[in-house]
This record gives sequence, structure tokens and C-alpha cells, in this order.
Amino acid sequence: MPAKTTTTTDDAVAATDPAAVPAEAVTPLIRGIAVLRVLTEAGGTLSPSALERATGLARSTVDRITATLARMGYVRLDGRDVVLTPRLMELGNAYLAALRLPALLDARADELADELDESVSLAVADRDGIRFIHQATRRRAMSLSFRIGDLLPAERTAPGALFATEWTDADRRAWRERRAADPEDRGFPAVPPREHPCPDAEFESRVTQAAADGWALDDQLIEPGLVAVAVPVRDPRTGRIACAASVVSHTSRHTASGLRETLLPRLRAAVADMERELRQASAPEPVTGPSDLALWTGASKQELGRGFVESLARGLTVLTAFGEGRAALTLTEVAKATGLARATARRALITYEHLGLVTATAHRTFTLTPRVLSLGFPALARTSLAEIATPHLSDLAARIHESASLAVLTPAGDEIQYTARVATNRVMSVNLTVGTRLPAYATSMGRVLLADLQPTRRTLGALRPLTPHTLTDPAALDRVLTEVHAQGYALVDEELEAGLRSIAVPVRDHRGRVVAALNTAMHITRRTPAECVTDLLPELRATATAIERDFHTADRFTRVPTT
Repeated sequence: MPAKTTTTTDDAVAATDPAAVPAEAVTPLIRGIAVLRVLTEAGGTLSPSALERATGLARSTVDRITATLARMGYVRLDGRDVVLTPRLMELGNAYLAALRLPALLDARADELADELDESVSLAVADRDGIRFIHQATRRRAMSLSFRIGDLLPAERTAPGALFATEWTDADRRAWRERRAADPEDRGFPAVPPREHPCPDAEFESRVTQAAADGWALDDQLIEPGLVAVAVPVRDPRTGRIACAASVVSHTSRHTASGLRETLLPRLRAAVADMERELRQASAPEPVTGPSDLALWTGASKQELGRGFVESLARGLTVLTAFGEGRAALTLTEVAKATGLARATARRALITYEHLGLVTATAHRTFTLTPRVLSLGFPALARTSLAEIATPHLSDLAARIHESASLAVLTPAGDEIQYTARVATNRVMSVNLTVGTRLPAYATSMGRVLLADLQPTRRTLGALRPLTPHTLTDPAALDRVLTEVHAQGYALVDEELEAGLRSIAVPVRDHRGRVVAALNTAMHITRRTPAECVTDLLPELRATATAIERDFHTADRFTRVPTT
């Protein structure tokens, strides 16, 4: 365990200290990781000049790094800002998939949260801190605000006391050194700075108590009003703590002692179920296979020249070599999975081991550490489908010179609600805003959404004639919806409003279900129905595919709201 946990920026500076960096480490990769960490700590958006100041890197270096990350789809260059994109979450997804705990245990955590009507968290140890890997939160005005990937100091949490029961003497020394160097916890952006000093002995006493009890309490250690109780989930193979499950509430609902008396028994029963899941889980099939990385990076280098940092791109792809069925890989397996030369893969792994993102095992294999989640995951973990879609809508509107919108069905199912929209600058344009509701049966997006439902689940409401062209016969509408489902798009001509023509396509989740619709609308004089199909439909489908790619990445281990 490193001797010090400090702020992201300090870590970035320390990582580039020539005296500390291994001779074979990849300097551009170290710098790229520093940029991603600083962006994460800043909430996902910073200007290049702010990145320059925060990392201490030259502006030209920052520009080359961000251009490379943009080429990979990990950031977006939005005017004067560099913005993290959902695709970056594939790095954290690789760690979470390799860990397997979220996939095996999140359903149990969600069931417990529903039963208790309280937030439930799963966390793993990350050096002398804890990092969340799953959150089942309650929707309340006063609710838990932590995100998957957030790092908290061990001494200010209930899980931290549990993990500390397994610390070595070296771990304890590192913890004391970190507290001495950062007494206010400024290196943990997810928690408020510490206002009052807490003696080391107080935490050590809680650790001793947790070892004796088999559970631990957080009585307003993070901030006033927040309480939690945690129980360890043990790995059946080793007996060590695999993760900690916590029930989190606030003092207006439960006191800390109340949590122990009323909720701890149910939490313990849920943890027993989780440990049973771990015992019964079968080992995943090993997955290997080369990628076309070498060809892609070569083409990108040829196109962007000095603006593309090939060693950064190749190094980042090493992280995605890991995943379910690929939790521990040898150097040869990493090289095979990425298509990289062994020497290139080896230097990347040496760099990641130096940065604390990879650890080497006694069996000459490498595994990812929870610190991989520090690369964008907390900043992106609460993104919505509308936020994911908006940049893609902007690109679409710029290409077709028409408005672009995203909508979902309302809970009643008879209306659509606009959740994202990018308008064009025209004298005559479609004047709609986010939040607008329209009858589903008379709109292209509504028909795309209705077409994905079984006929018995469709709620059409009263089919009123909104224009002389509005389809109001239920049987005829059913036939149209069948056709929409088969062809994968809907074209509506002057049924909602005279002179208005629109075409829409579905946006699907990773299970293939239609969760939203994407459309463009215009006056009928601008394009014929045939031109809408030949000119606009391919652009709409390409945009839907781009939205789905980001959506599926973000939604793999987090819940992406669609409304």
C-alpha cells in the first residue's frame, strides 16, 4: 500500500516525479491518467488552461492528451471546455466486471433497500479508504448522494472499521502518515472537510469493537445527521472480507443505536444470502481474443499526426483487457487481448502498477484495483439518458440543419414527454421545449415507443382528430404500429399539426427494449416523405446507435435515468 493518500492533483504531481517513476514507465500514459483524475475531481468538466494549472503540464501537452482522449471518445471538446464522456466508464466497467461482486450481489442489495426503505451500499477497500461499487438509493428530498466510485477515508465510515480489522502493520503506518499529511481530508472530495480533529485511538477502538462484534456503526462520522451500519461480506474461498454491505439513513429516521437494534438483524440475513450467492457462483468462462487496436491507433496517428499520443491510447486499452472471465491476466494474455506487443503491454502494466491501478499477484498475473474507478466513474455515475443524448443531438442537428429531440413515454403511456432537444436557428422552426407533452398516437416518437409494446399494454387514450390527417381508427393505428415495429422507424405527416412532418427511430437499452425515441421535425415544404427516408433516416439511425453505445456503457453498473 502506498505511504500516502493525497489529493488527485498531488498524486498526479508525485506520479511524474522522476525520482519516483520506474525507468520503464510510459510517461505519456502517466500524464494522461493525471488529466483524467483531475477532470474527475473537478466534476467532469474543465478548461484546458485549468487542466494546465492543476496538472502542472505544459499547455501543448494538455492539448495533445485531450485530443487523443477525444479521439478515443473518452472526452468531448466542447467549446473552451474538456468534458468527460460516458465511454470513459468502460475503464471502470472493466474493473467492476472483473470483480464480479456487483453482478452477483446488487440484486440482493436492491431487495434489501426496497424492504427497509433505506439506502443500501456495497463498498470495497481501497488502500486506507473505501470505494463504493453499488448504490441502491431511496428517492427522497433527503437522500444519499454518494456515487459509485466515490472514495471515502476509512475512519469516517462503518465499512472502513471492518476493512481495518485486516490491516497489516504497514497499512496502519500508511494510514497514520496520510492523516498527518491531510488532517482535514482534503484528499477525499466526496466528503466534507473534517472540522474537528479525531484522535487515531478513537478509530482504533472502533476497529477493535468491529472485530469483536462482526459489524460496525457510522454515527455521524461523515457529516451531521448521517448514520450507517455495516456488515462484512466474506469471500468463501479465503474467509477475507470481499466487500461490506451498509444500510444508510439519517437521524430523523433512525439513530445509530436504532439502526443496530432494528435493521442490523435484517442486514445480517441479507449478507448471509450474499455469501451464499458467492459460494454458489460458478467461475466465468475465460475470455480472450485480439483486438484491432494496433490498426486503429496507427490510423489515428496518421490522421492526427503529433496531436495523437499513441502510447497513451494503447496504454489505456490495456485496462479494457480485463473484465468478467479476465480478472487476472498474465502479460502474454494482456498482449493477446489488446493486440499489443509484449514489450508495449509490459511497460503499460509497469506504469499502472506504479500508479496503483494494477497489482501483480504471486502467480505472475495482474489484476485491476478499485482505483481504476477514479478515472471518471464518480463524475459520470449519475448521468441521465438526456445528458448522454444531448451532444449527439447537437451533432445531428448540425449535420441535417433541423431540430433533433429525444422523448419517452409518460407513466400513463398515452403521452410522450420531451427529455432532450436541440433546435436549429431558423425563422420558421418547431417550437417545443424539454418537458413538453404530446399525445403519443399522433407523433412519430410516440408511435416508435408504442410499437415496442405488446398491443394489450398500449394505452392510447382518446384518439381525437388534431388535424384532418390524424389517424383515429384504433384498428388502423394498430396496423401502423405493426409496420413501425417491422421497419424500425415512424414517419408522421401533418397528424399532430398542419404543415408538420416528423420522422423518428428507437433508442434501445442493452436488453433491446425501446426506452426512448429520437426524431427530427420540419415544415412539409423542406423535405418530401421520400427524402426524409433517404436523407434523414440514416442520420437518425447513426445518432441512435451513438447514443445507445454511450447509454449501454453508462448503464452497465449504474442506473441511468431515462426521464
